[in-house]
This record gives sequence, C-alpha cells and structure tokens, in this order.
Amino acid sequence: MPAARPRLLYVTDLAYRARGRRYCDEDIHLTSRLRAHFDLALCHPVDAAALMDGFDAVVVRNSGPVLGYRKEYDAFRARALAAGTRVYNPLTGKADMAGKQYLLDLDAAGFPVIPTVDRAEDLDRLPAAERYVVKPKHGADSLGLRVVPGGEVAGLATGDVLIQPCVDFAYEVSFYFVDDDFQYALYAPDPERRWELRPYRATAADLEFARRFIDWNDLGYGIQRVDACRAADGGLLLVELEDVNPYLSLDALPEEARDAFVTAFTASLNRFARGVLVPA
Repeated sequence: MPAARPRLLYVTDLAYRARGRRYCDEDIHLTSRLRAHFDLALCHPVDAAALMDGFDAVVVRNSGPVLGYRKEYDAFRARALAAGTRVYNPLTGKADMAGKQYLLDLDAAGFPVIPTVDRAEDLDRLPAAERYVVKPKHGADSLGLRVVPGGEVAGLATGDVLIQPCVDFAYEVSFYFVDDDFQYALYAPDPERRWELRPYRATAADLEFARRFIDWNDLGYGIQRVDACRAADGGLLLVELEDVNPYLSLDALPEEARDAFVTAFTASLNRFARGVLVPA
C-alpha cells in the first residue's frame, strides 16, 4: 500500500525544445503544485526504467517524442508491464501510444476522422486533393510530416506512412480530459499559427464528438487530448488522439481554469497511486 503521501516519479525532459512552446515551464508549474500532495522526484525519460522501483506510480508528462529514445522507452514499457508498475497514463492506450494505426482503424470503422490510408491501392478511397499529408506511423510532434503534390503521393504509399488529403478547415481545436472528465478546450483561430491558442467554449455537440474517442480508448485513468479540425461542412474531424504525453498549453488558460485542471489532475493521481479501481 502507498505511504500516507504517495511517492511519484515524474518523467519529463526539461531541456526538450518544441516549436512555439516551452514544455519545461508547464512541468515546472505542475510539479510545484503536486509537491503539496506527493513525495516527488523528476527524471529524464531515458532514466525512468532504472529509477522507477520504490515509487507508487510513474507519471509520464512532457517527455518529448518517443522517437528520440525508442530503445529506452521500449525497455521502460517492458519492465513496467512485467513488474506491474502503475504508469500514468496507463500503458494500455490504443491511440498515439501505439502509433498511428488507430487513424486507419477508426476511419475504417466509420468514426469522424480525416480520411486516411497507407497503401497505394487504397488511394482511391481518399477525396481528390491537390496536396496530401504524408506522415510516419510512429511519428510525433510533426516529425517526418510532409505535404506533397497529388502526383507524388502514390510513390510514397509504402505501408509505413499514413496518407491523408490536405483538408480545408476553419480552425483546429483541442479537448482536454482527465480520466473521463472534460476539463477545457483550446483552439487556434489562425490555421497557420497552430500554437497560438485561445480558450474555446465547447458545445454539447463538440463534447459528444470528443467523448466518442475517449470512450473508444477506454483508458480509465490519465490525461488525453483530442485534436480536431472544423471542416468546411461545419463538422469536426479527428486529427489526433494524444494519450502518451499530451502537452496541455496551460499558459493559454485563465488562472481559474488552470487551477481547476491542477485540482482534477491531483485528485486523479492520488486515486491512481493508491490503487483505487475505476468504476466499471
């Protein structure tokens, strides 16, 4: 059983540089708040496997794209699963945690996703477009993403990348959840400035859209970000379901909303570290 104050190993790369964001600021803020409730230690993701014994839970936060330390991450996963270590987010995620295959699966199942294929013989299933987005199945943070003319796309459909039409959209919007509970939404009014975010008032229809993916992933505990775009017909299409280490853009929130998120996150971590089962 956990001690009176659960012990957390908080995994983050404070030196990671992302375009338009300072990930370290977010984790400095979060850990400063969490220390009031937990005994807390920080470590770099490549050190997590060696250090995680003796903690009640391991919290994976802004640890950067897994592509940068694939071998160490795979070793961490294997050791955590073998030892039954509590990892937050749980390692059962079916979305970005497992690569981008889920976009193909969700599209095939009829979910509102940007049309996606990975084989040349399936290109006729995509809407005709002048340009296409090509991205690695195990990419992250736009690493390896390319936009190519329609005449070049067939030669790139080798099975190890995803191909999508360049969708004409009004804006991108993200919905943030702790466990199964919606916390806030942010959007980028200018499509050319993805990380210049503002608070967004989500409608009932918006939340119904986002919850379909949260329910599908069935994670129980953890932070998830549902990224979507507002298509030309007014509907939302899934861009990405981030269930590994979603950046939260807390600096774009008013103080009250930021505090509410930290409160929800803290309560979730407390339950998780103490082994409280999620109701069925």
